[in-house]
Amino acid sequence: MSLSDLSILYTRLSDVQADLKSGALSLPALVDYYLGRIEATSALNAYVEVYAEEARMRAQVLDQKFREQPEAVGRLFGMVVSLKDVICHAGHEVTAASKILEGFESLYSATVVERLLAEDAIVIGRVNCDQFAMGSTNENSVYGPVQNAVGDQLVPGGSSGGSAVAVQTDTCLASLGSDTGGSVRQPASFCGVVGMKPTYGRISRYGLLAYASSFDQIGTLTHSVADAALLLEVMAGPDDYDSTASQHPVESYTDLSFDRPAKIAYFAAALEHEQLHAEVKVRSAKTIQLLRQEGHTVEAVPFDYLDFIIPAYYVLTTAEASANLSRYDGIRYGYRNQEAGDLLETYRKTRTEGFSEEVKRRIMLGTFVLSAGYYDAYYGKAQRVRRLIYERTREILQEYDFIMMPASPVPPWPIGEKNEDPVAMYLADIFTVQANMAGIPAICVPCGELQNGIPFGIQLMADQFAERPMLAFADYLHQLPHKSF
Repeated sequence: MSLSDLSILYTRLSDVQADLKSGALSLPALVDYYLGRIEATSALNAYVEVYAEEARMRAQVLDQKFREQPEAVGRLFGMVVSLKDVICHAGHEVTAASKILEGFESLYSATVVERLLAEDAIVIGRVNCDQFAMGSTNENSVYGPVQNAVGDQLVPGGSSGGSAVAVQTDTCLASLGSDTGGSVRQPASFCGVVGMKPTYGRISRYGLLAYASSFDQIGTLTHSVADAALLLEVMAGPDDYDSTASQHPVESYTDLSFDRPAKIAYFAAALEHEQLHAEVKVRSAKTIQLLRQEGHTVEAVPFDYLDFIIPAYYVLTTAEASANLSRYDGIRYGYRNQEAGDLLETYRKTRTEGFSEEVKRRIMLGTFVLSAGYYDAYYGKAQRVRRLIYERTREILQEYDFIMMPASPVPPWPIGEKNEDPVAMYLADIFTVQANMAGIPAICVPCGELQNGIPFGIQLMADQFAERPMLAFADYLHQLPHKSF
C-alpha cells in the first residue's frame, strides 16, 4: 500500500485496525503519513506544535506491543489524534492560543487525555484555536488565523477551527476540541466533518482551560459518527478530579442501531430567521423533505426564545470568563511585562499585552454585568432566561426524539470579513448555543454541499444523556444520499 498516493486514507478506526491486523499497514507508517500531511497542509496554520518524534516513538512501542501481544492493545490502537490548545497534556505546552500563557508547560494531563492514552491512542500535536476558545472563526489567535481547506481564504469556524481543519485535511483521524456555545459543531459544519458535544458533565473537564465553566464541554471532531461514539465511550464517566462530572452510567455508544421511525422537531422561527442564508434555508428544507420521504415524522414546533439565546448566552459566558481569566496575571506563570514599576502596573500591562482584543472585550463585558447596580438587570435576568430555555427545550424533547436545525445560519465567510463587527460574528452561533444553555448533547454531521461546493452540516440535539440514540440517528442521517437533491 502506497500511503503517499492516497488523499484520504482512512475515515474510521475500524478500517485502520483491520489493516493493522492484516499486515497491510504498520503503525509507524501511518504516523509518518499523517506527519507528511501536516507538512503538506502547513499553510492552513492548523497546528501550533507537532509532536513528531514522540509520535514516532510511541508508534514503534505500540507496534511492538501489538506484534508480541495483539490481544493486549487498547480499544484506540491505531487512533492518531490532535488536541485543541486548551487541553492539558503533561510535559507539553498549552497556551489557549494566547500570549498570556506564552511558554507555559502543563504539569498534568487532562482526564480525557489520560483515558485516550490508556487505550493506546497516539497524540500527534496541538492545534490552533480562538484565544481562550473565544471566537467563531479561529482568527483570534496569537498564532494567526486558520484557513478552511475548502479554499478561497475562508474561515474554518471556531473556536475549534484548528481541530476541524486537522481532521478535514487528513492530518489525524480525530481531534479533541471544546464546545462552549457551538465551538465544535460550527467548525464541523464549515469543514465537512462530524462534530459532537455531549451532555454537560458527561465528559470530565479536568485539564480543560476554562472559558465559561457552566457551559464548557470537551467534544470530538471526526470523519465518522462511529469514531465519535467510540471516543465518547472511552472518555465518558465519573472523575474524582471534577465534581461536575456525572455519575450517570456510560452506555454502549458504539451500538449505532436505530431501527424505528424518528420523531423530529424543528423551529419554524429558525428556518424563517432573517439571519438565515438563502442556500442554507433551501438545503435545510431539502433535508427535512428527505427525512419525511424516509418515513420519519418532522414537525415544526413553536420556540419563542430564539432571539433571546445569544444576548443571554453572552451575558452569562462573559461573566464567567471575567472570573475564570482573573488567574492569568503574569505573576506565577506565563507572560509578564518586564517594564512595570510596581505590582499594579505589572497586572495592568501584562494583561493588556497578553490578552487579545476579543478576550479583553469579553472580560470587560463580564465585569460590567456582574458589577453593583447591573447584576440583577443583566446577569440575574440572563439566568432566568436560561432557565426558560432549559425548560422549553426539555419539554420539546419529552415529545420528540430530536431537535434538528442547521449548525450555522450562514456558510463560511472570507477571513477578515467580520472582524470589525463582533455582533455579526456572535450571531453566527444562534443555532448552536441552545444545547449549551440547556446542557444537552448535540452533534453536527455533513449533509451534502451548497451550490459552491461548501460543506453543509445539520445539527441534532437530544435530551440529557441521550447520546446513544442521537449518535445512532446521526450515523443514519450521515449516510443518507443527500447529494441526490
